[in-house]
Amino acid sequence: MKRTGVLLTVLAVLLGGCTPAPSEPPTPSFAPVDPAAVVAARKQAGIADCPASSASVPARPDGLPDLVLDCLGGDSTVRLAGLRGKPMVINVWAQWCPPCREESPYLRQYQKAAKGKVTMLGIDYDDPRPELAVEFASLVKWSYPQLQDPERRLSAVMRIGGLPTTLFVDADGKLVHQVSGKLQSYDELVQLTRDKLGIAL
Repeated sequence: MKRTGVLLTVLAVLLGGCTPAPSEPPTPSFAPVDPAAVVAARKQAGIADCPASSASVPARPDGLPDLVLDCLGGDSTVRLAGLRGKPMVINVWAQWCPPCREESPYLRQYQKAAKGKVTMLGIDYDDPRPELAVEFASLVKWSYPQLQDPERRLSAVMRIGGLPTTLFVDADGKLVHQVSGKLQSYDELVQLTRDKLGIAL
């Protein structure tokens, strides 16, 4: 009977998803990381500084939430509702999430093709290890800006069903499409950019 109980416990662990239950965020069991060290590592990795956002432009009811998030490392802030002027693709991810890792090559390829046409932005979400987020972004050669939302504040104001999640926002700040779950290919990203944002890459 004991052996059966152990097997069932192991099976339950293996079948679990990569997203923690909403009421049970990961509990850090390590020493806090110096934010200045995270910023320095981010800059050394070639990850761009976060974009400027308007503090005064009115939030859209059909747009991004009126939420201010820190840039990865905390050296600046971005008001999501104040991002306007160019179409955006925003990827919500975490370094501990296997599907996020699997789709990372598509995002790397896309950032080169979309440069100058689409603004790319990442949000490191529900992640207590910003230093590992920088390490991962550097490893997969993401150079676009990264915000951080370790406390999952985004989920209080919009639906984030799990990771990864990819948002498509037009130049006027309207959220036109959301993909919940892993992107299947670079071609899917290109097609969605054409269909949802009207931009051919």
